[in-house]
Amino acid sequence: MSVTHATDSQNGRGEKLLGRVAFVTGGTRGIGAAIARSLATQGAVVAVGYSRDDAAAKRFEAELRETSNGGSVHRGNIGSSEDCRRTAAEVIETHGRLDILVNNAGITIDKTVLKMTDEDWYKVLAVNLSGAFFMSQAVLPHMLERGSGRIVNISSVIGEMGNIGQANYAASKSGLFGLTKTLAREAAFQLGRAGKLDGGLGITVNTVAPGFIATDMLEHIPEKVLDGIKAKIPLERLGTPEEIGRVVHFLCADASSYITGQVWGVNGGMDM
Repeated sequence: MSVTHATDSQNGRGEKLLGRVAFVTGGTRGIGAAIARSLATQGAVVAVGYSRDDAAAKRFEAELRETSNGGSVHRGNIGSSEDCRRTAAEVIETHGRLDILVNNAGITIDKTVLKMTDEDWYKVLAVNLSGAFFMSQAVLPHMLERGSGRIVNISSVIGEMGNIGQANYAASKSGLFGLTKTLAREAAFQLGRAGKLDGGLGITVNTVAPGFIATDMLEHIPEKVLDGIKAKIPLERLGTPEEIGRVVHFLCADASSYITGQVWGVNGGMDM
């Protein structure tokens, strides 16, 4: 029996994020693009970050402007603290505010520990972990001033389980758990000190940890290997990018205001 999965477009548009501005790093393809689209279906104005392909970014920007309340694209190196600060400032200048940050950008350089070079280690940590830190650091003062905001970090089931050949990736994604919990505590502390913890929306920081998701990152994996992966997943299938997007837009909505410092696994039961 085949199973179909409804997309956000099939479910219709909503207004959970109407009037909000979101910034999704690595937002023009794969999971990032699905997150951007999901936020847009709920009324958000969506800005996306990208690193290389200008033509693809412009096409995605045109899509956002046609299907949502507006959008913009911002090129930068997420591994650069200066670029993190610059792009965050660009989004605020362009749209007048920033309510939601989704730290999605990530890379892999897979090698066993014995074969991994210094550069292999540092580059993955710089993009996947340091980038999330510097982006969050850049937007947090703006959110604190306004008294509300949402930060969602995109980790991975590999950060929970580890994986042969991915010590750098696993460490970076696991590091997001500690970053999330500390940011969540500090945001609440700073709001409380400013007298802004009044039962309102507040600032929440959470992590979504996807399992194996059907994106182009898996295209190089042989079919037999993918079958082996699916066999280890209780639901016996890969996830879809849209399934990640829906969890993210829930965590960004008003209804999630009592959820902070949490890790949301979306992995078909691969890690429980």
